[in-house]
Amino acid sequence: MSQTGTYHHGDLRAACLRAARELLKEDGSAGLSLRAVARRAGVSATAPYRHYADRDALVSAVAAEGYRELAGHLTAAHPAPATPDDLAAVAVVYVRFALDHPALFRAMFAEPCDPTSEERVAATAVITEYVQGIVRDAFPGADASGALPTSVWALVHGLAFLHLDGKLDASSPEAVAAQVRGAVHALFTASPALRAAATPSGPFPPSPSQGDTLR
Repeated sequence: MSQTGTYHHGDLRAACLRAARELLKEDGSAGLSLRAVARRAGVSATAPYRHYADRDALVSAVAAEGYRELAGHLTAAHPAPATPDDLAAVAVVYVRFALDHPALFRAMFAEPCDPTSEERVAATAVITEYVQGIVRDAFPGADASGALPTSVWALVHGLAFLHLDGKLDASSPEAVAAQVRGAVHALFTASPALRAAATPSGPFPPSPSQGDTLR
């Protein structure tokens, strides 16, 4: 039975977002359109335009939800990462989020969006601030607003897409965790400057073995 007209003012936006998330999960971004969202939500074809000017605006709203969820996962894993081990643990959570929500993750980072979306900008700012906080705590004296936060994010984000695209072994959580931890620790091990910055009061911890499991 059609649900057309059953959503009163205030429910429509949430209904459209739920429909968009369902379509992403089922068909990926190819099946995502305002018309498809309207059909799934059981409203008229023009109803979504009350909240979304076009597909990019809809994708931006979906992406904003994803950024907020990702930020929640990261802070739950570690609210204030301050060591290479902390960073590696957070990186594992980031990559697992991508693997657990592949269509949403691609919508967040690989789909065109509305650059004027205040909601999306605010949601991405939370992720940026979290990464900058990692740099401030893990690398004393480093410029938390410079290139290093971008480098840290790029490493972890690249690992997410390499796993997502099947270029790295994603057959089990243990395999993913071992590869991600190994990559993060390899970066520190290879750079004396990073090693010194990250361990001001002691020796750099050894890299985890490939047999390490997700904690």
